Amino acid sequence: MSRDATVVGGGLAGLVAAARLAERGADVTLYERRPEIGGRVRTETADGFTLDRGFQVLFTSYPAVERELDADALDVRGFSPGATICRPGSRSILSDPLRDPRGAIPSLLNDEVSFSDKLRTLALRHDLSKREEDDFFVGRDASIREYLREWGFADEYVENFVEPFYGGIALDRTLSTSKHVFEYTFQAMSRGEIGVPADGMRAIPEALAARAREAGVTIETGEDVESVRIAGQGRIPFRTGSGDAEGATVELADGSTRETDAVVVAATPPEARRLTGVKSIPTEGVPNVTGWYTLPAGESFETGGRILLNAADDSPNAVVPLSEVAPEYAPDDRALLAATFLGEAPLDRPAAGLRDDVRDALSAWYPGRDFGGLETVDVHRIPFAQFAQPPGVHADLPAPDDPEGPVVLAGDYTEWSSIQGALESGRTAAEAAGEYL
Repeated sequence: MSRDATVVGGGLAGLVAAARLAERGADVTLYERRPEIGGRVRTETADGFTLDRGFQVLFTSYPAVERELDADALDVRGFSPGATICRPGSRSILSDPLRDPRGAIPSLLNDEVSFSDKLRTLALRHDLSKREEDDFFVGRDASIREYLREWGFADEYVENFVEPFYGGIALDRTLSTSKHVFEYTFQAMSRGEIGVPADGMRAIPEALAARAREAGVTIETGEDVESVRIAGQGRIPFRTGSGDAEGATVELADGSTRETDAVVVAATPPEARRLTGVKSIPTEGVPNVTGWYTLPAGESFETGGRILLNAADDSPNAVVPLSEVAPEYAPDDRALLAATFLGEAPLDRPAAGLRDDVRDALSAWYPGRDFGGLETVDVHRIPFAQFAQPPGVHADLPAPDDPEGPVVLAGDYTEWSSIQGALESGRTAAEAAGEYL
């Protein structure tokens, strides 16, 4: 029995699929068009600072994270639960008293959220804690805003806390994202930690690549795939069924080809649609802009390890104390902050204007402190940070085996837009591709 597989794309999904296929005994080659693996999960360095490609975090309680990664080996630096709600002249903590006893009293005294909404939050937490994995992303859907209204939350709670907090998770401060995303991530936050690896988010794909190579996977970077064809039949024109699959040909941009028994297409959504012809692959992206900032040498910045939510404005949506949570992200005498900006407009705004918004917000939240020395380290403008997830979208996402022939899909667009979705899709793609081997 021939056991040769090719993976197109070196993001999280492709790396998991490659590793799992090799661990089953397949001879696997992975092609990644960029010089480095990781897909959307990458990290850069600049002037001694560690800068993830856009602000990203790892939910350690995600089932696929627990299954595919070793959080201890990643040396995850965790944020304090909850967040700080900020407006001019005011900062107030809202935390999870069950996971953060020290934050219980400040949260109780927080007048940005009513006592009844605090109790309602605990009731929601309890309700979601009883859900099994298979109970999410099924059944009736609605927007996050509609879902919270049905739960009875006041508009003030939604505006002051949920809009900026879930604006950072779903990249959608309007809360028009599917409630399924809210439910899944809310449960994950209640169960585990949110943080970043000490060496940056790049540690995640690097760990997966190390596992893949140990299993025997050949990883070729800087290799662009031009087409995928069923053996001698053109671009995936038919589905043979696992018992009769005749293999496929992967053609690289340089004209060379590779004959293979199964192909896992783990490329970006637009590229995956081009290679496979599967029209249900979502290609509408949600943008994100992340600005990275530092204070003059020797100036510290402490928030108690909590994200600062902008309750008064949407620019920036939030400010994140990266070096306070993960000191490895900055030189010893410097503080590193990340600020997130949502929507299309920040994609074209000058870096100086974004920095001024952050400087003005911090000055308003911390009266009496001078932020005039705030400097821009870098700005990441990402037009496609997630695929759009309005209510109902998950029911129409493609299945891994939707392409014709011995070709399967791997990508968060077969699950939901998240690290959980990417890792899980790699596992299911490997199982589907394994049927052809």
